[in-house]
Amino acid sequence: MQTPSSTAQLRQQLRQHIRETRQNLTALQQQQAAQRITQQALSFIEQHQARNIALYLAVDGEIATQPLIEQLWQQGKNVYLPVLHPFCKRHLLFLHYLPDTPMKQNKYGIFEPHLNVQNVLPLEQLDVIFTPLVAFDKQGNRLGMGGGFYDRTLQHWQQQRFIPIGLAHQCQQVDALPVESWDMPLERIFMG
Repeated sequence: MQTPSSTAQLRQQLRQHIRETRQNLTALQQQQAAQRITQQALSFIEQHQARNIALYLAVDGEIATQPLIEQLWQQGKNVYLPVLHPFCKRHLLFLHYLPDTPMKQNKYGIFEPHLNVQNVLPLEQLDVIFTPLVAFDKQGNRLGMGGGFYDRTLQHWQQQRFIPIGLAHQCQQVDALPVESWDMPLERIFMG
């Protein structure tokens, strides 16, 4: 039986290994993965007639989301990006994102829209939340960067309207993740 500290250590080692693997993908592999993900996501969005879609801006070798974002804009869909909540620690808000949205770097060096409460969309009005992840398994378990932001956001997703979908490279799949009680499994994961 694993102790809590050995589980945490195992998760951290897995994060480091998968991040290095992901960062070593070539530019061509990244581009091809982004194209495959974009097609899968657009098909899913059309099939579910989704209008309000939350995405993220890729960092650290994550699946590039800009091609998908641009396609969604062309289709007249509403795109939202996560912003660190200013008062609720480790929570996210989702703000409307357009080509001319003013952006700033948050404390993690990730670009996010300038906080404007008029641009916040409540979670229950989102149709799909595409999440980043470091690793995942066939059961839909997701290992993030360790901050718990998406676990908190997805905490009661079954009672919400939105569908959470992870976006990942094939090299991010593992047989089984060491899961914690707060981990939120995803409805599905698209692989590029």
